[in-house]
Amino acid sequence: MIVLETERLLFRPHQPNDLEAYCAMEMDPDVRRFVGGAPRPRESAERRFWAEVEANASHRLSLWAAVYKPEDRYIGRCGVYPDLGQNGEELPGIGKLSYFLMPAYWGQGLATEAGTAFVRFGFEELGLTRIRSTVQAGHTASIRVLEKIGFTLAKAEIGEHRSFCHYEILPPAE
Repeated sequence: MIVLETERLLFRPHQPNDLEAYCAMEMDPDVRRFVGGAPRPRESAERRFWAEVEANASHRLSLWAAVYKPEDRYIGRCGVYPDLGQNGEELPGIGKLSYFLMPAYWGQGLATEAGTAFVRFGFEELGLTRIRSTVQAGHTASIRVLEKIGFTLAKAEIGEHRSFCHYEILPPAE
């Protein structure tokens, strides 16, 4: 089942044969640098993978396997997933955009392509009223992607060890 497709990417549920590439990304220090710091241990990466497989089966708001069509290769995960309130409850009508790609595919416009498609999907197909995204301060490539898509900075959160930029986008005015 294909959830969404762009010129160079297709997005589908995670499949068992994505496990190795998924875990390699989770254990890669370059990938993890801006999304939590240290590489994940293999066991933790596998648990996270199977949780995403389950999420794909039960929710359209999810992170989906990203496949680079020219190579028919799994290169990461992207999507809009539920935004959660302070008590862990899903915030109605609000989604959270994320994109994680293998380093070999950085700098090719693929995150912008994916993000643009999922913003449209979130508003047109899922009926969201707002989409948010959080980026670690200093991750200029991801910030640039969000700004190209049309996100604006909503607030900055300065922490003792890590700081974050919170972005959001509203549906286009009709």
